[in-house]
Amino acid sequence: MSRMSHDDSTPDTGASTSARPDATSSRSTRPAPVARRGGGTLAVTLLLSLVAIGGGGYVGWRQWQHEQGSAADSADLRALKQTVNGLETAATASESERNLLRQRLGDADQVNRSLREELLSQAERTRNLEDAVAKLSEKTLSGHDAMLLDETESLLRMAKERYELFHDAQGALTAYGLADQTLAAVNDGAFSGLRQSIGAEREALAKSQPAGLDAALSALTGLRASMQELPLKPLDAPEAGDTTGSWSRIVGALNNVVKVQRTNGAPLSVADARFARELASIDLAQAQAALLASDRDAYAAALKRADEGIAAQFDVNAPVVKHAREQLATLMTQQPSTPVQLGAALNELRNLRAVHSLKPASSASAGAKS
Repeated sequence: MSRMSHDDSTPDTGASTSARPDATSSRSTRPAPVARRGGGTLAVTLLLSLVAIGGGGYVGWRQWQHEQGSAADSADLRALKQTVNGLETAATASESERNLLRQRLGDADQVNRSLREELLSQAERTRNLEDAVAKLSEKTLSGHDAMLLDETESLLRMAKERYELFHDAQGALTAYGLADQTLAAVNDGAFSGLRQSIGAEREALAKSQPAGLDAALSALTGLRASMQELPLKPLDAPEAGDTTGSWSRIVGALNNVVKVQRTNGAPLSVADARFARELASIDLAQAQAALLASDRDAYAAALKRADEGIAAQFDVNAPVVKHAREQLATLMTQQPSTPVQLGAALNELRNLRAVHSLKPASSASAGAKS
């Protein structure tokens, strides 16, 4: 802008110098136009000065904006440099961490390889240990099963003998239940079918017990206690016939004068009433024993003897005697059931054990032949 102002001012000087001779030559003739030309030049000079000042201000303003932009760009550049430095630092740290992780992965791979080898060795040792334990368990289970089978056989034999000797169905049922529990603990499946046989014999024993056993025993005990209260049979039974006639009145009068009694025809209770009552009580006691022993014949014979003794020695027309005989008749209809034949489960167990004991021998002989 200074050059432009200088260049612009230079023509004005030339013009002024070139115009000076004219002004001096015409100063004498025309003074007024010379004054006018000097005012126009001044105006032009002022205008050019204003333009130069405006151009210089504009250039300064642009330079100021450029400096402000340069400062902002410098700040942005410094921020970008800091960011790039941070990224470089982070990348360096990531690279170091990656190298560290790669090293750790390598170490872990080595450790895993060693652990895999140890695991394979442990698996082989475990397999050998399982084989040894299996062999030991086979021996242990064989001894365990043999002991359980011996116990089962003993319980079945005891139940059979107890029922045959003492007719103790309840005790035999208990023994069969224990035998079934013991057999359930046997690990050999060859003896699983034996439990069905034991269950069948247990069911037969349960059905063989009379339903009203306690009631029958209580009735027999009550009859034994009532023997002391039964009235004895009278000496002479009154004759049937009309007792309102004259002949009967004559016989009644003679009876008051002459008393006729039998000397050897009286019943046994007249001679010894206590002996007759004891005989009836003994028959009832035998009936109780036969009922507990499940002896049908002895039970029926004892009740029949007790009824015949009551009919022969006591007053059959008395209500107490009638009630006692009715009770005996009811008890005769409730006889014990037919005895159960036991021993099938025991024989089956013995046969299975015999076959089972021959299995190792047969397999050994087959191996020897091969």
